[in-house]
Parts: sequence; structure tokens; C-alpha cells
Amino acid sequence: MTPRRILALTLRILLGCVWLYAAYTKFRESWLVFAMSIDAYRMLPQWAVLALARSLPWIELAIGVMLVTGLAMRYVSIAGAAILSVFFCVMALAHSRGLGIDCGCFGPGDALSKWTLLRDGSLLAAALVLVYLSWKPSGKAAHV
Repeated sequence: MTPRRILALTLRILLGCVWLYAAYTKFRESWLVFAMSIDAYRMLPQWAVLALARSLPWIELAIGVMLVTGLAMRYVSIAGAAILSVFFCVMALAHSRGLGIDCGCFGPGDALSKWTLLRDGSLLAAALVLVYLSWKPSGKAAHV
């Protein structure tokens, strides 16, 4: 196995487990608890907060399963990186506005701070590397 494949496999499993854990922490609590975390960002109307609180854990679960199993890597790596980039931008904006809130990433009690930004920024960087590794310049998917 080449170093590129080892790195891709490592990132795929690591990120897949992070997505699965994020989903698990949201499924442990009522979806309304997660809705309160989303609402604390003060960026979405109430109907969108409720829809996101109900659907996002399922999306996280699907991305996690697909990353761990390696299904549709080209597309799931892009979807995961895109969602992480939205999360990171929203968190950075909330942090810059001085909101003292839970980030909502891994259930209640995960306060938004420079450390959560560093953690999520690192996850985003890993996801972007995985996107790169999942695509070959010729346009054919790498087997990762």
C-alpha cells in the first residue's frame, strides 16, 4: 500500500468516526436540545432551526457510515468538507461576535472557543486533504 493510500485510509476512518460520534451525541439527547444549540447562533429562522436539528444528525450518520465503508468517496468527501466548511464559518462568525454559546458539535457542554475553532479547523483541513486524495488529476477516483 502506498503512503498516499495509507493517508487516505487513515483520514477516511478518522473523519468517519468523528461524524459518527457527532451523530451519536445528538441522538443521545432530545432533538430539541440540539435545536437550542443551533438557535443560539441567531442566524436561522425558527422553522430552519427545527428542520436542521431533526435532519443534521441523520446526515452526519450517513456521512460517517459512508466514509468508514468507503462508499462513493468522491462525493461523500466533498459533502463532508462542504458541511465542515459551513460549520467552521458559522462558528468563526459567532466567536467573532462574542457569543458565549455551546458550539453544538458534540452535544451540550462543548463551549465555543478558540480551541473548538482549532479543532474544527483541523477537521476541515483533514477533510480537504481527503477530497484531494479521493480524486486523481485524470478525473478517475482514487481507490481510498
